[in-house]
This record gives sequence, C-alpha cells and structure tokens, in this order.
Amino acid sequence: MIDLPDQRAPDAAPDLPAPLGRVVATERRPNTPHEFHFWTALDANIGIGTIVRVDGSVAVNGRVPRIFGVVMEGQSWTDMLSPLDDVMGRDGDPGGGHQFTQRTEIRLYTASVLRHMPDEPLQPVPMGTVWLADDTDVALALRMDGYLAADKRTAIPVGLYRSGGTESPVYLDADFLLGPEAAHLNITGVSGLATKTSAVEWLLQSIFAHFPADKGSVAAVCFNVKGPDLLYLDQPATLAPEDRAMYDTLGVPAEPFKDVQFYAPYDAALRGLATIRSNEALQHNVQPLTWGLREVLQYASVLLDREDIDAKSDALIDFITDRVVNQKFSDPMLGGEQTVQTFADLDHWFRTLLDGLERKDAQSWRTHHVATIRKVRNRLVNLATRCAGLVTDGADVSDLPFGSFADRSVHVLDVANLEEDAQGLIFARVVSKLREHLERRDLGVNHVIVFVDELNKYAPSDGPETYVRRMLLDIAERGRYLGLVLFSAQQFRSQVHKRVVGNAGTALYGRMDGDELATPGYAVLSPAVRTKLSTLDKGQLMVRHPHFTQPVFVRFPRPSVLSGRLGVERFPAAPIEEFDAAMLRRLRRFDSTLTLDWLRTIIALADEPDVIRAVRATEREQPRDAKQYFGSQFRRQVAPRELGAPQARVQPLALPVGDDPYGF
Repeated sequence: MIDLPDQRAPDAAPDLPAPLGRVVATERRPNTPHEFHFWTALDANIGIGTIVRVDGSVAVNGRVPRIFGVVMEGQSWTDMLSPLDDVMGRDGDPGGGHQFTQRTEIRLYTASVLRHMPDEPLQPVPMGTVWLADDTDVALALRMDGYLAADKRTAIPVGLYRSGGTESPVYLDADFLLGPEAAHLNITGVSGLATKTSAVEWLLQSIFAHFPADKGSVAAVCFNVKGPDLLYLDQPATLAPEDRAMYDTLGVPAEPFKDVQFYAPYDAALRGLATIRSNEALQHNVQPLTWGLREVLQYASVLLDREDIDAKSDALIDFITDRVVNQKFSDPMLGGEQTVQTFADLDHWFRTLLDGLERKDAQSWRTHHVATIRKVRNRLVNLATRCAGLVTDGADVSDLPFGSFADRSVHVLDVANLEEDAQGLIFARVVSKLREHLERRDLGVNHVIVFVDELNKYAPSDGPETYVRRMLLDIAERGRYLGLVLFSAQQFRSQVHKRVVGNAGTALYGRMDGDELATPGYAVLSPAVRTKLSTLDKGQLMVRHPHFTQPVFVRFPRPSVLSGRLGVERFPAAPIEEFDAAMLRRLRRFDSTLTLDWLRTIIALADEPDVIRAVRATEREQPRDAKQYFGSQFRRQVAPRELGAPQARVQPLALPVGDDPYGF
C-alpha cells in the first residue's frame, strides 16, 4: 500500500496555513488551460464549489504563474480492482471482518480554471501546490479587483462565499448589472424553495445601499403577480443574529425600504382596492390605479382581438386617437363641436355620429363604413367593462408619478387579483411610459429596475405572440441603453423565450428541479454541480456573472422586510364593503338624496353583473335625473296578480247528425 505524505511541510511555521493538496496529471487525465486535477488528504476541508489557488514552481517570463480554480467534481480512489476484493477482505461482513491492512484512499478533485495570473501566455495548469483561497484570492479569482478599487468602485454585494473556513463577500459589477456594459438579472428555481422573491428583495436593498452616486439615481418598479409576496416592503422583519452579521459584513443596512408606494386598481364593483394590503394601518402609501380614455386608448391593441380588428378598424382607431380624443372636434354629421375626454364622451360621440348617419341614410363617414364604426364603438366602449376597476368611464385618473420618480424609491403594482387582459394592459402601459420618459431623460431617475415574476407565463418559449412578451423582449434587447433594466424570475428557465434569458447578463439559480436540470441548457455543468443545485438550502444561490468565468455558490441573508405570509397574519385585510352600499356610493355622485332602501327595491330581482352594468351606464351618461335613468336600465317588473278560483262552465255535447257517429 502507498502511504500519502503529510501535507504539512516540516519547516512550516505553526501559524501559517497548510497546503491543501497538489496538482496531479496522468496520461489519461492531463491538465489543460481551463481544467486541472489535484489530490488532497482525507480530512481536507473542501467540497464542490470551493475556490482554490495553485502556485506554480517554474517562472514564465520572469513571473511564477498563479492559477485560481473552483472545484466542480470529486472522486475517491483506492487500489482495489474489484468490489469483491473488499468483500473477501472483510470475510463478507460489512460491519467488521478480519481486514488486517487498511487500504489507502485518496481524494481526487477536478477544478475549472477561474483565472490565470499572468493572463499571457495561456498555458496548461502546471504541477504545483494547491491552497485554499483566502479573501484576497477570492477577489482575484472572480476578477472583482477591477471594480473594488476605491477610485472606480462599482461593487454590489450579492452574498457571502463560504467554504473551507473562508467567508468572503462576493460582489457584482454595477456596470454589468444595471448597464451600460451589460444588464438584466434572471433568477431560476422551484417555487417556494428557491427564495426567488427574497433574492430580489435582498439585491434591491444591496443596490440601493451601494450603487455609486456618480452613476446616477435608481428606482424600482415591481409587478406583484402572485399572493402578498411584495406587499410589505416597508415593514421590518425580525432577523436572526446570523443574518444581521451578514448584513454587517456586506455593508447593507438591515432595515426595510424607506420610500415605497403601492398601487392597485379597484375591484369590479368599486367596493375597494383589489389588493390584500387593505389593512387600515397600511393605507398611508397605498394608491388606486385608475386610467381613463386618454391613458388607455393608445394601448387598446393589448385588449383587442387581432383576429377581430382588421386594418380598417385600426385606421379608425388611429383617427380617433389623433384627431378626436382630448381636443375639440367638429363635423357636420355631429351637428356641432364636441370634446372627447372620457369613455362617456366617446360613447356619446359615437351615438351622435351613428344617429347622424342614420338620419341621412349614409353608409360611410370619411371613408369609414358604418359597419366598421359600429364594431369599433363596441370594442372601445367595452374596454371599461372588460377592465372594470382599472379603466374608468369618468375623468378620475390615478397613475404612477411619471416624471417625478425619486431616487431609491420602490413602486409596487399589485396585479395578482386581476384578469389576464388587465394585467397585460398595466404592464404594457407602465413599461412603455417608463421607456418614453427615459428616452427624454425626464423620468426623475437615470435607471429603473423592472421586476417581473412568473416569466414562464408572460414570456414562454412557445405559444402565441403577445404584447407583453414583445415588451419583455424589447427591454431585454434594448433596455440597457436607456437605463431600463429587467429583473425576472421563473421556475423553468428552459421554457422561457431564449432572447429574454439570453440577454440577462447575470443569472442566479436557487434550488432546482431534477427534470429541469436534465434539459440541454444545463449540460455545461458537471454532475456534481447539478446535484448540489438540486439540494440547495434556502438562502443559497449559484451565481453566473460576466466577470466570473465559472459559476460561484453564495449565501445571502434573509431580507429585512416582512414576508408575505407573516404580513397577512400581522395586518389582516379589511372587510369588503357591502355590494349595495358600494353601488349607492357610486350613484350618489349624481344625486345625494338616493337612499339604500330605494336602491334595494330597484335591484331586488337583478343579478350583480346587471347592477354593475346599470351603474356604469349611469356613470357614462351622467344624466340629470340619475334616479329615473338608473331605474330605466332594468326590465319593468310586473307585480303578480292573484287569480280567483276558475268557475266550471258546462258545455253541452254536440249530437251526431244522422247515422254518422263522427258528425259528418
């Protein structure tokens, strides 16, 4: 048997670190410029993801090469040719036997090269001593020294590298995270275990704390598409001492976001905002999100069925957008001048136009056929019904503060309780407005981070082309030039459009599903790395970044904001207003004398959708007599009349004529 030499040098000082192992190369496993092998003692503190340093022994161009690598695979070896040797050596007893000779076992690891120093000439990794990387080595190995210097620091902490007793901060380069060199971040992992939302919350805190002042200002717009995950960013969490220590090490304040605004549309009946964050104690920074005709018409194509709206309809919609809405418009067919500012005005404009065409028995108006006008009227006026609560018939508009975004502010749009059409409209308009203001440089900040979860739903690799997917592609491919940065997350990266994830300069991976890891996109990872990805704990991530030539495993602290589950328990949602009271409140804007008893009498036999339809019709028409107009929207109910008992009337039987029994 071969005895492995002691890895400690006999003359090494007791306070100096001991070598970890030595590089080894064989005929079947040679070392290359991008990969090398080394052996260690059995008790070496090393594992998959450990960063190591190799010190060469022969100088090249006057400099001794130094190579950094990260362990990607490990194997254990003995001198046995067959498992039968061990069975016979223990007399067939797994727990003992009479094995007199302890077989020598060695540990062989394979590492991928992170960096050569010097970079040139690029040569195979030499035979040399292997050491565990310390803080300085980690910074050099990951090329972080280029953006950690005090005079050009652009480092954003992403987490702590922990291995072999080493605990070193790992930083991302702001120029490659928020632009202009590269941009965008994508997170992948199974639901509930990969901590995708927690990772985004933590990274936003880190960016707000460390984004360089000379790079400008930054804000975030987050779409809350499921549950209460992002609805308590302004509420502090109770952190464990270990998490607080990580915050101190990484230089990030362990506190919630200071400037957060929440937005949500009303529900269909306007009984309250369609959000779980409805507790009275949290209403100081919750605002309604309601849009009128001017805000919606430009993005009506998101809601209109493209198979139903043809080129002629598009031409009429463009004409209305450019020539009619929000300006004085006159035409002989209208009988005078009209100003269209709301959906109610638009409905009145259409009715006046169609009445004029009907009186003159005309089949077209300004080259637009009457059938096209009727179809466009139905589609446009119906938008307020399809997106009830978000789109208003009146002029009451509440929107994001485009043009006055504050530095380090967060704007959360809660769209979790909305239909897909309304979600698409919100996403399309908000992103388009952000892009327009960034192009004009009048948004209020230089960079905006847009966070979208559930990318498998909004940007799938297959399926029909949607407006939302086109918007995501546009951000991913051209957003970084404007300062528009996409932070996205999904469960299955392989099922997301390749151009969206492919343009993400930084990728984070939490705990992964085995089926997802079996797809071709993960073939570049070693089996050991894929195994580690499938067993990661919460708070652990694998990071890929343009400066890192190989993936690196880090651990990040729990976000210092209240989680969605705890937030719902601590701040339960307020009770929803009664339907009758909500409808009366809307009608009282036109007639303050209306009473609840009157309303209940009118709608006693009507269904809720019919009542909402009647209320919306009243809001569009804005009649002088709201009481009479609202009542006219329902079919007149006829009171039942009691009928007396029927009186029996005796009819004499007709006698047959002649001998014919049938009376013929």
